Amino acid sequence: METQIVYAFVTGQQANRFLNALKVWSVADVQVKLYRGADKVKVSYYFSEDGFDATSSQLDELAEVYGGKELL
Repeated sequence: METQIVYAFVTGQQANRFLNALKVWSVADVQVKLYRGADKVKVSYYFSEDGFDATSSQLDELAEVYGGKELL
């Protein structure tokens, strides 16, 4: 099942740093792009249905490093 999460950042520079970090991220295969402006990033990935998938929490932790928060 495909999962999409949007993260908001204070500045476009922080959003781009997060986006670039995900381009070389080795944890999971994710697709990333800027979303509705320069300060939001949309992350898409396929949720593993074989038990617990920690990708979402790992994305949240990485976003926090760059000052981002998940949009509800």
